[in-house]
Amino acid sequence: MNKGIYVALISIGMAQFLKIPIHFFKTKKWDKGLFFQTGGMPSSHSAGVSSLTTFIALKRGLPTIDFALSLIFGLIVMYDAQGIRRQTGELTLKVNDLGELVDKINTDKNIAYKEQQPKKLKEMLGHQPQEVFGGALLGIFIGFLGHLCTKKKKTFIRR
Repeated sequence: MNKGIYVALISIGMAQFLKIPIHFFKTKKWDKGLFFQTGGMPSSHSAGVSSLTTFIALKRGLPTIDFALSLIFGLIVMYDAQGIRRQTGELTLKVNDLGELVDKINTDKNIAYKEQQPKKLKEMLGHQPQEVFGGALLGIFIGFLGHLCTKKKKTFIRR
C-alpha cells in the first residue's frame, strides 16, 4: 500500500488521540468520545494533509506535481476547517440558543400539543486558527518521521 496513506492515517489518528489529554488538561475531565468527534485541538484534518504534504515533499521533492497537488489540497482543507466549518459551528450555537429561548417563552402552554423535540445540533464542527496550526505542526512532524522510517538504507559494497 502507498506509504503516504499510512503516514496520513497515523497522523489523523494521533491528532484524534491527543484531543483527549489536551481536553483533560483544560477541563480536568476525561472524554474518550472526543476521539470520534470533529473539532478541537489539534485539527486532525490539518494533521493529515500536512503529514502527507511533508512526506511527499521529502520523498519526491518540491518541484513535483505530487507536492503541488498535495499542498494546494491541504491549504484548501485547512482553510475550510477554520473558515466555513467554524462559521457553521458558530451558527449552530446561535440556533441551539434560540431553541432554548423559545422553550423559555413557551413555558405557559394553554393548548394540549405534543411536539417532538428536534435533536440539538452539533456545535463543535470547525476549528479555531490555533487548532489548525497545531494540527499542521503535528502533521509536519509525523510526515518527517514517516519519511525517516520509510527511507531506504544505502548499502555500501567494499571491494
